[in-house]
Amino acid sequence: MRRLFLISSFLTLFAIGSSAQWKPAGDKIKTDWASQINPANVLPEYPRPIMERSDWKNLNGLWNYAVINKGEHLPAEFEGQILVPFAIESSLSGVGKRINENQELVYQRSFEIPSAWKGKQVLLHFGAVDWKTDVWVNDVKVGSHMGGFTPFSFDITAALSGKGNNQLVVKVWDPTDKGPQPRGKQVSNPEGIWYTPVSGIWQTVWMEPVAGKHIENLRITPDIDRNMLTVKAELNRACPSDFVEVDVYDGNQLVATGKSINAEPVEVSMPRNAKLWSPDSPFLYTLKVTLKSGGKVVDKVDSYAAMRKYSTRRDADGIVRLELNNEALFQFGPLDQGWWPDGLYTAPTDEALLYDVQKTKDFGFNMIRKHIKVEPARWYTHCDRLGIIVWQDMPGGDRNPEWQNRRYFDGTEMKRSAESEAYYRKEWKEIMDCLYSYPCIGTWVPFNEAWGQFKTVEIAEWTKQYDPTRLVNPASGGNHYTCGDMLDLHNYPQPEMYLYDAQRATVLGEYGGIGLVLKDHLWEPNRNWGYVQFNSSKEVTDYLKKHDVEIKLNQRVMGYENYQLALNDGTASNTKKNVFWVAGVKANSLQGLPTYGPGNRLKVDTYNRLSQYPNIFAIGNTALMISEEYPKGHPQVVQPAIQQARNLIRNLQRAEAGLPLQPFIYQNKGSMETIGRNHAVVELKKLRFGSFPVWAVWLFIHLMSIVGVKKRLSIFVDWMWSYFTYDLSLRIIIKPLKRQ
Repeated sequence: MRRLFLISSFLTLFAIGSSAQWKPAGDKIKTDWASQINPANVLPEYPRPIMERSDWKNLNGLWNYAVINKGEHLPAEFEGQILVPFAIESSLSGVGKRINENQELVYQRSFEIPSAWKGKQVLLHFGAVDWKTDVWVNDVKVGSHMGGFTPFSFDITAALSGKGNNQLVVKVWDPTDKGPQPRGKQVSNPEGIWYTPVSGIWQTVWMEPVAGKHIENLRITPDIDRNMLTVKAELNRACPSDFVEVDVYDGNQLVATGKSINAEPVEVSMPRNAKLWSPDSPFLYTLKVTLKSGGKVVDKVDSYAAMRKYSTRRDADGIVRLELNNEALFQFGPLDQGWWPDGLYTAPTDEALLYDVQKTKDFGFNMIRKHIKVEPARWYTHCDRLGIIVWQDMPGGDRNPEWQNRRYFDGTEMKRSAESEAYYRKEWKEIMDCLYSYPCIGTWVPFNEAWGQFKTVEIAEWTKQYDPTRLVNPASGGNHYTCGDMLDLHNYPQPEMYLYDAQRATVLGEYGGIGLVLKDHLWEPNRNWGYVQFNSSKEVTDYLKKHDVEIKLNQRVMGYENYQLALNDGTASNTKKNVFWVAGVKANSLQGLPTYGPGNRLKVDTYNRLSQYPNIFAIGNTALMISEEYPKGHPQVVQPAIQQARNLIRNLQRAEAGLPLQPFIYQNKGSMETIGRNHAVVELKKLRFGSFPVWAVWLFIHLMSIVGVKKRLSIFVDWMWSYFTYDLSLRIIIKPLKRQ
């Protein structure tokens, strides 16, 4: 027993010692998540949520590395360790070194195959590697791949050792901007809007065991007009008698099922009242896909799907609008570069990856244009779950032709070499293939601002034919042709629409670019960038005032009447122009209890217990209970607080009696609010309306909340006097607690 203990201790100390050797490289700014990285457990989350198996092994962590001259033999010795999956140029790699087009990057590590995988085929997966990759297992070449943005896999079963360690070697060549391949914003000499190169492995490396016959990919297509969900299971090898079964769940309830043979897609008839996905209600169905051969289950994967539709349609005024689920939807969101100061292409943690999407949602946006970069699969799943529409760019590459942005193009398009064109077409198809099943993808963007733009009409038409379920933005801000689904204009810094297309949707794809210096938040400490640059908040304020924008800070709105906004300092503002009134609800923070998300809220489970401390309960504005129906928590209004309090009282009584707790289920009774003197709005689930009668109903409901007939009459008279005399004094109605 002592011997075993000593061995285990040695191994533990060895692992700790190896991890301790890693630290971020360089002195550039870091995110807070950088300090949370454990080299022994880097990005441990399952990397492919759209097609998940239960058994897998993560290969992220410290690998050996070496930089060699291009074309040299694999090295016998290595220079040091690199933290995978962070690019060698990044701080989080622990290296922070640049390589050029005349060099290659070599990785090496050992791994073991779990004994439970015996008799299975073993797949080696790479989330993404930039750019040309060659892979060996135990000195056996197992495969090659070209492309910097999409996942790829190799069956390594035949190369595995029967016992003990296996040796994995990966060699990568990345010419960055010295080659014609897609590269996004990577350049050898970064400046302005051009960024640091990203070479080598930059997404999770992992393995999983599969049967001889297995599912390689799922291609999921919703059709809300036919109420149909089609699931195409792409198999590694198909037999006509093999069955593919698809079960569709709403939570734990089976709501639909379908089967197919002969490698045909499974067509699932969805319930008549199928729930639609939207930014306001991002509902996802759970899918369980099973492959049966000879009557036996040989493979099964978990997935998800959404019923939604992207389209355009001409409205009553003759204007072509973007639509979601056959209804016009104004899509509004940021141009998201997806770069991290410490990890470059790679977020430090999954929490960081989610944070960006969640903050975008919190800011009131409903879409993101993912700018000439492809994210890891989990980022798109986060968008699916939170309800963010994604416009997906093709990463640019090669040279740029002349740019005509304020008229339809009448110049000469760039002619790519056969090699360059082949790279573009291959990678664009792979990007669409790997992202096809994610519900959030609403628009494909083949080109941006003429960067590498060629054969625009042909590429746009091919993109639309290959995936008719999405919209195509043929050239965002680039050389404009009458093809695709929209005309996309760019203007900096202010928004401006200078062209109009009567046959397509006309959109403003980019504007802004205003830079504000924040101390300790700049990549280059003594450099700021932007189409308009500011060095202080005062400069921002002065600029807005110069453009006829009136700013009021730290003031309460006391009333609104006849376009006059009354403030707590006794002043009033004329509001015949646009007014942006920003306010919010913020809970009081408690020392020692970690808050989550905006508003100082405490993350709780379905019983209102704190995640870290199950003996502490939180309700109301301070409680953040995340669910599929309420991904940002329940609304911070009185009804959730009242209902949570009642449920908590019952649960405390049940706990004393030794009974199991009951989860909290919010019963949304709707919301009502006054606007001005004689108008109110009401929201009952998806039904929204407003009018003078609603205002009268609001008065009645509030009067009935008051205890005592005399008090009701007294306050009613008081209200009527205030109404006719324009008295804006504030009144608070308190309803006594009804004890149980």
